[in-house]
Amino acid sequence: MNTLINHLIEQLLEIQKGKVWIGRSYENILNEIDEHVAFVRPVKDLHSVAEIISHLTLWRNEAILKIRTGKGSKTDDCEENWLTNEKLKVKGWAKIKLEYDQSLSELTDLLKKKDDRFLDEDYYDTDFKGIYKYRFLINGMLHHDIYHLGQLGIINKHLKKKTA
Repeated sequence: MNTLINHLIEQLLEIQKGKVWIGRSYENILNEIDEHVAFVRPVKDLHSVAEIISHLTLWRNEAILKIRTGKGSKTDDCEENWLTNEKLKVKGWAKIKLEYDQSLSELTDLLKKKDDRFLDEDYYDTDFKGIYKYRFLINGMLHHDIYHLGQLGIINKHLKKKTA
């Protein structure tokens, strides 16, 4: 049975591209972002859009690794967790966005091959240093995406004020 897995996939996709009850989806916001503003920190204590998207991609790729191998390789302290705008500019906004989109497709494709029993299987979480159920990982990815979606909404409002 795939009821829970399908529901989680649906939620992951809904906040990315759908009509979300909480406001705007990632797609809505990211469609307004271009190379000129992707790397701007609109307020000193806020990340840039590029920094957040890179951060999300890292953790989504880490989730993919955990699903494939049963353990991850990154921790919150790793350099790739929050790459600087200077390093991200070298990569370019188009590539950052492409890697982000690819990681979503890869994660959802991988989950579509699983059934609900998978959510109760164990994996080793390098960052939390312990054994957890995959439901913790997948729900955590969803929570993480929603958390940063709110940040992107705030950043986007600040960026619009700066360019108006």
